[in-house]
Amino acid sequence: MAIKLKELVRQKELLTGGHRLCAGCGASVAVRQVLHALPENVHAVTCSPTGCLEVSTTIYPYNAWRISFIHSAFENAAATISGVETAYRALKKKGKISEDFRFIVFGGDGGTYDIGFQAFSGLLERGHRAVYVCYNNEAYMNTGIQRSGATQFGAWTTTSPHGDSSAGKGQNRKDLTAIAAAHNIPYVAQAAVHNWRDTITKARKAFQADGPAVLNILAPCHRGWRYPMEQTIEMSKLATQSCIWPLYEVENGTWRLTAKIKEKTPLRDYMKPQGRFAHLFKPGNEGVLDLLQEFVDEQWERLQQQCAE
Repeated sequence: MAIKLKELVRQKELLTGGHRLCAGCGASVAVRQVLHALPENVHAVTCSPTGCLEVSTTIYPYNAWRISFIHSAFENAAATISGVETAYRALKKKGKISEDFRFIVFGGDGGTYDIGFQAFSGLLERGHRAVYVCYNNEAYMNTGIQRSGATQFGAWTTTSPHGDSSAGKGQNRKDLTAIAAAHNIPYVAQAAVHNWRDTITKARKAFQADGPAVLNILAPCHRGWRYPMEQTIEMSKLATQSCIWPLYEVENGTWRLTAKIKEKTPLRDYMKPQGRFAHLFKPGNEGVLDLLQEFVDEQWERLQQQCAE
């Protein structure tokens, strides 16, 4: 069914204003887009591990969520929602619950790529019917911008500093979306906050999936990426156009690009406005830029082959 903006604006926001997330934060945009895709007449239970989203939306005694919310420890949000979903199925089987529920995890990249990876993989492998959303800002932003498994090669963070003996993070990012797809679950997608129609379409498919579903959504962070706060959507768009963050989905094993790139822009156009990459534009670091461009080109070529493009 087509998504109309005039209908979306009439929907009740399930993440309310008044939370303490930064102005220009990509995470809140991602959450609102996903929640707009919830089917009608269902109850939603969400779980969020410690992170920017959790600490900024549930400051005691306030709560910005209009759906049931569980705060878990950093490492076990996926395990928590697995238990809740299992209890729901058991109670429904016994006839003690008749309503329809959906279960969601909103985790950052640190809580998903690294600390919570074991629980994340377990949820997918066991086949719980839950939607796992990673709002991916490519570092541990809540605790002071430390590198995560999602941080790009060459990026500055407080634990991957640049200097005479280092040019930033020395490893390429982990490909979590492909790892999730390798679990052979019904639905996996990579999305970005600038393309709301694409993200909501994918979220609808995720909620309809008869089993686990994963949405890995790029959610730029102006504090950690060092760009002006009003440019969050522009950063997201540049990431897709440069193919460092292509948009695609894997539906029942079939890979498909959801945003065609007619002319790929140079990676430098995406990196130049971001302070986390500023050191790479100084003399002597040109090789790092070339290595990252080479990695992105290889990944893009492989993805096009997987999508039969």
